Amino acid sequence: MGYHRAGFDVVGVDIKPQPRYPFEFHQADAMSWPLDGFDAIHASPPCQDHRRGRNHELQGTAWMLDATRQRLIAAGVPWVIENVPGAPVRTDLKLCGCMFGLWRLQRERWFETSWHAFDLRQPCLHLEPPVACYGGGGVDRRGVDTGLVADRRRALGIDWMTRREMSQALPPVYTEYIGRLLLGGFSPPVPAPVIWSHQPII
Repeated sequence: MGYHRAGFDVVGVDIKPQPRYPFEFHQADAMSWPLDGFDAIHASPPCQDHRRGRNHELQGTAWMLDATRQRLIAAGVPWVIENVPGAPVRTDLKLCGCMFGLWRLQRERWFETSWHAFDLRQPCLHLEPPVACYGGGGVDRRGVDTGLVADRRRALGIDWMTRREMSQALPPVYTEYIGRLLLGGFSPPVPAPVIWSHQPII
């Protein structure tokens, strides 16, 4: 959605069905989908084997990150790889909800880009309890309620996904920001100042 808002025609590819995907979609293996004909490519290889502090079994998908990188390099067009903190990516950009004034969203994601993007970002500042946008719902091992769909939708800026789909989603403002970098010749815009409210959220 963010790339669409930035001005791109968007095509999605995923091995699993995505019935609520709002643009042209192909259910297929992204590791073999033809990459010719695209002006830019964004890839989000599985992140489960790269998460910090994981307490679950490895999924066996860690190899896909470097394999994806090699495919994108060979494609010869601008590309972006997104993943979680701790993943083996060159962190050209680190984006978090607090940078965009997203309501209570503490969701840092790392981005490696073909053009070695660089941006000076402000430190994270999270004054309110974060909205948990991971898992399928209920209470996690830390006692955080992860089940409020309305809160997830407000925090992420997404109103068309299920709770589980949102646990895997990027806020559209992240990809809109990167899309504008792409369309602007890779010259980062001056970020707007963020005004913080210390008043309680009702």
